[in-house]
Amino acid sequence: MARLDVMESFQDIAFPGHLHTQETLRDAPNFRFQDTDTLIATYPKSGTTWMQEILTLTLNQGDDTVSRTVPNWARAPWLEQYYFPHVVKMMREPRIITTHLPYHLLAPALRDSKVKVIYVARNPKDIAVSFYHFHKMANFLPEPGSFDQFLDCFLEGTVSYGSWFEHVKGWTTQTSKSIFYITYEEMWLDLRGSLERISAFLQCPLGAEQISNAQKHCSFNRMKENPMVNYSTVSSDIMDHSKGQFMRKGKIGDWRNMFTEEQNRRFEEVFSSKMVGSHLKFIWEAPQDPERPKTTREAKEIPCLGAA
Repeated sequence: MARLDVMESFQDIAFPGHLHTQETLRDAPNFRFQDTDTLIATYPKSGTTWMQEILTLTLNQGDDTVSRTVPNWARAPWLEQYYFPHVVKMMREPRIITTHLPYHLLAPALRDSKVKVIYVARNPKDIAVSFYHFHKMANFLPEPGSFDQFLDCFLEGTVSYGSWFEHVKGWTTQTSKSIFYITYEEMWLDLRGSLERISAFLQCPLGAEQISNAQKHCSFNRMKENPMVNYSTVSSDIMDHSKGQFMRKGKIGDWRNMFTEEQNRRFEEVFSSKMVGSHLKFIWEAPQDPERPKTTREAKEIPCLGAA
């Protein structure tokens, strides 16, 4: 299934036709989750791959055998993508399932389910930069144009997968105890503590050595070298690795290397307008990064979207 130049529109949101069909997008909201399932919900470039690796290692008690031998799309498939019905039939419990869908589209499937949901959020400036670079290498996504043009589309919510603002607000305003909220920045600043919290939420306790193994195997450098994670096995017709790496930097605050002052001003205006009344807080720069200058916008606290 190539369809590299096809985009599917579903509920006024654009999805790449290489991965989605109208049928799979219609079926996703009616999926019947099992009580032992764990669903990873994210907006693209928010730490999806990282959480897939974290959950794989957690559910395997820190053993990286599955992480090294099974592609992440097969062990944590995307609910709304065309190959999902085939892959899910072969999965054993407990299953890890992934989605980029906004909450309102999945609400019918979640309403009467006991599935555990982990929602990962990331500061949107870093997302915009990462998503832009991904568009340049992913041949199933539209040409992004200049970063300035792409940023306008991101702020307007007309990029693939829709508005980041609506996505993050839709998921993080839910108060169900079956939804666990965490940020990319929390994981980056305190991976071990994040692993402990996630394993507790999943009721999958890990010993100190198992936590250490999981922490080692889901580090950015380890994942970047793992062909089951870094998409290096994907055909160059689909992902052109000569134009960039799927796992690029993974840092907090990389947006400062891309944004102009005018772009940052424009972003701040839209962010303030769209997020009015929101309780969410984000770390925009890594506090301990010695290479960057101090700024008045530096966040002093690790954001916590919610407790399990």
